Amino acid sequence: MAIAQTNSSTANVKHSGVPTNYGALGTLVTVFFFWGFIAAGNSIFIPFCKHKFGLDQFQSQLVDTAFYFAYFIGALILFAYGSFGGKDLIGKWGYKKSIIYGLLFSALGAAAMIVAVTLGTFPGMLVGLFIVALGFSIQQTAAQPFAIALGDEATGTSRVTLGGAVNSFGTTIGPIVVALALFGTTAAITDAQIAGLPSDKVILLYICVGALFIAAAALFFFSKKVPSGIMEEKTEKANKALYMLLIMTGLLVIMFVPIFNSYKTDPALLSDVEKHGLESYRMKWLIGAFAIIVIGLVVANASAQKNQEGWGAMKYPQLVLGMLALFFYVGVEVSIGSNLTELLKHPDFGGLQSSEATKYVAMYWGSLMIGRWAGSVSAFNLSKTNRTILQFIVPFIAFAIIIGVNIIFGYNMQPLYYYAVCVAIQVVAFFISNDKPARTLLIFSLLGVAAMIIGVQTKGTVAVYAFLSGGLCCSIMWPSIFSLSVAGLGKYTTQGSAFLIMMILGGGIIPPIQGKFADYLQSNSAVEGTGIHASYWIAAICFAYIAFFAFAVKGILKKQGINYDAAN
Repeated sequence: MAIAQTNSSTANVKHSGVPTNYGALGTLVTVFFFWGFIAAGNSIFIPFCKHKFGLDQFQSQLVDTAFYFAYFIGALILFAYGSFGGKDLIGKWGYKKSIIYGLLFSALGAAAMIVAVTLGTFPGMLVGLFIVALGFSIQQTAAQPFAIALGDEATGTSRVTLGGAVNSFGTTIGPIVVALALFGTTAAITDAQIAGLPSDKVILLYICVGALFIAAAALFFFSKKVPSGIMEEKTEKANKALYMLLIMTGLLVIMFVPIFNSYKTDPALLSDVEKHGLESYRMKWLIGAFAIIVIGLVVANASAQKNQEGWGAMKYPQLVLGMLALFFYVGVEVSIGSNLTELLKHPDFGGLQSSEATKYVAMYWGSLMIGRWAGSVSAFNLSKTNRTILQFIVPFIAFAIIIGVNIIFGYNMQPLYYYAVCVAIQVVAFFISNDKPARTLLIFSLLGVAAMIIGVQTKGTVAVYAFLSGGLCCSIMWPSIFSLSVAGLGKYTTQGSAFLIMMILGGGIIPPIQGKFADYLQSNSAVEGTGIHASYWIAAICFAYIAFFAFAVKGILKKQGINYDAAN
């Protein structure tokens, strides 16, 4: 999963000469790795749960719903505390203690997972994942401003970029390690064999994960190099925004209760007519949850334009539109990867078993690493010539690393060698974008739309490569959306950042919508694989909105006297 990057207009920040605390920074980046490792590992955990518990595609996507909904709830709780209490809870605890508490909370989630797996309850596993991600939301809120605070503010972006590079490495090896832990082999094993795998593999996996969380917390606790990071600044109140978010949360819970209750229905026991009715029932509630987010934010911004008092950062249209953009971005990033294994099962796309699809899932998440490593080149003080050379070379180095890591783990990567062509297209896009966030976001989102359309309209290697390249398109989106959304917010920047973090919720709503769309289309088709293939139109729609945001936000900022592209 992506990490937040704060407004990177560091050209306007004077160098303070404060040396970087590399010891503390080295400790800090370990949590960035965890976020990527677990989030990307869910792409393998989803097909495992699907066959282990006899789920349909929608039910398996509830893994993402539980995981990413926790980010929304965690960020909302922190915002509510600051709004009512007048102080930032993370600042009150201090960055160091906040990360320790977050790691211990995630360890508690790992323990809950172990109990749930022992009892053989899928809903219990969802609760465990929810708790793990709730801990992540605390860690993520604290870790990024902490990275900026560990040295000269003017070089803060480069430290966050370093964290992003480590995060991306976690997303690359996460699927591989989780697959080996669950399946025990890189060879093909059937879905029936997956269903018969002993649960002790999952238990062992989460014993190790929980132990790593505790070890990282201990590392922070005993490290004298890591400062406390306590901040006692008062927070800006936004009661109207808080009430709107609480209402939206209540409505989302109402929408998801029947969706989760329908999990108990075994599709295998239903007639075709009953199955079609179940698909329609679930789709209506999911669309309702989606509509609550979109309509809620639109109403909030419209109300704020009439009377800005009490709305805080939500009075800025670039932030509200950016919240939706981030919602769609996280949603599409997670959804492409989470549904990929199901697509690859069908003969037109390789006919692979879930265990064989791991290398493709790793390449998808690795594509984000390729883009982020290339994008991080501009964060360093290099000559124009050296920067140009590195922007050309670094993506291919990252691609070679992904290929090499998979080969070391025993995967045959020959079918993915020509994916280098997609990497080359991304390199060209980087040069055209010229480090301008609005232009970069527009180019990459339009490439995302094109890739999804090509994927839906073709089959075989071309389609698979097109869907994988969605990762290349997503790789630069978080920092671009984040920077454009908080530009010009001034004293509301921190609050706006919290609102943006809440929109990680997109990873909990878009994937099950795509999964349900796939089930719905398949129930109306006699051709296997039709549903999951056509469901990638959802991804195209997500990229299309992000392109709209990239186009619209430039004009919005210009009206406020901000020419963000010119300043970068």
